Amino acid sequence: MSDTPRDSSPRHLSLAREDGTTTAYRRFQGVDGRNLPSVVFLSGFASDMSGNKAVFLESHCRNRGQAFLCFDYFGHGASSGQFSDGTIGRWREDALAVIDRLTEGPLILVGSSMGGWIMLLAALARPARVAGLVGIAAAPDFTEELMWSRMTAPIKEQLLRDGEWHEPSRYGPDLPITLKLIEEGRHHLLLGQPIAVNCPVRLLQGMEDPDVPWRWAVRTAERLSGGDVTVTLVKDGDHRLSRPQDLARLAATVDALSDEIAAKNF
Repeated sequence: MSDTPRDSSPRHLSLAREDGTTTAYRRFQGVDGRNLPSVVFLSGFASDMSGNKAVFLESHCRNRGQAFLCFDYFGHGASSGQFSDGTIGRWREDALAVIDRLTEGPLILVGSSMGGWIMLLAALARPARVAGLVGIAAAPDFTEELMWSRMTAPIKEQLLRDGEWHEPSRYGPDLPITLKLIEEGRHHLLLGQPIAVNCPVRLLQGMEDPDVPWRWAVRTAERLSGGDVTVTLVKDGDHRLSRPQDLARLAATVDALSDEIAAKNF
């Protein structure tokens, strides 16, 4: 559910939060006169804004003169807090905080893996601001259906007993999975009912993704209320979709959606 770090010392600023924590972010404010929506990148579970998709998309937006923002969730990257104390609700609040305090005008949210769940939650909370969504292996409800439902009985017993279990990760060190993450995530599940998001949505999904089944994208599309929803299946694509051809596809998708929104004067 994570992305591979490429920039070991990213430049960042910090947003002070009401609870005393800080949220790290990078921002490009765009070029005056461009009528393009701002792009906000939401990274995946245990990933951060040094991941290669975030770095690529920032560079692409800068070259295009388009405003861009990326940030680290609580307990991720350069933000304060412990990863094991994070929850879906907390990370949703992080996204809303940077949207409300660091952006202006219409937005395109680009969510990778868990970021795809967070972008949907943010779009539901800020429908007047969110003009479009781009999901990359979007993983709504993953804590319940891709974690808890797949866990063996001994792992569930350990979680219920100890409150934490360390999941082996193919992308880096083992990840602490907490009972709090699972239980709190149940307050934000989306796929069991229609998702009242009506802006244009573009979902990019690899068919060889070992973490998020490709049918997840189709299921998400079926649940979305809006009619302008497109699913692009990449037959040989993996979870990260970070190969050069994948990044080119992401840029083309964001550009086309940006131009469409600008033409409508959202």
